[in-house]
Amino acid sequence: MKRLILALCSAIGLSGCSSPGVDVFRAEQPKLDLRQYFDGTVDAWGIVRDRDGTISQRFTVEIQATWKGDVGTLDERFKYSDGRTQQRVWTLRKSGDRYVGTAADVVGEAAGEAAGNAFRLQYVLDYPYRSSTIHLNVDDWMYLIDDKVLLNRSTITKFGFEVAQVMISFRKRD
Repeated sequence: MKRLILALCSAIGLSGCSSPGVDVFRAEQPKLDLRQYFDGTVDAWGIVRDRDGTISQRFTVEIQATWKGDVGTLDERFKYSDGRTQQRVWTLRKSGDRYVGTAADVVGEAAGEAAGNAFRLQYVLDYPYRSSTIHLNVDDWMYLIDDKVLLNRSTITKFGFEVAQVMISFRKRD
């Protein structure tokens, strides 16, 4: 019984730490339209900050993005500072302010929502670890600064504990 009470108190305490939804950004300008921003070539620069604050990775990304109606394809090509490369191809389907996304290394479907200048995408990433993979929860927040610049902060968790943060700056090409 004591364990049940402790578990309930912990759950209530942790729920107070959850971030607000995108609705708090509804009045913010400029309005982010993913179909408009992610159309053509977008360049990005980012870092991965481990839970102890160490910058463990630096990377650049070139994104080729296209849309056919409400279905978009974002072909992301990563180059890491250690020489590794990676490709992730997202398929996004828009329905109102909501989006559903898929990619080869995403478990199931990603759920996204846009409001004002903000976009939030939540998903489970099948991440290579040692000789296998682990599932990590990703909470992406993107904020449109102007028609060219978009900032992204991703919080990555496992079992409810933060294991890393990813910060990315996007710049849309002319």
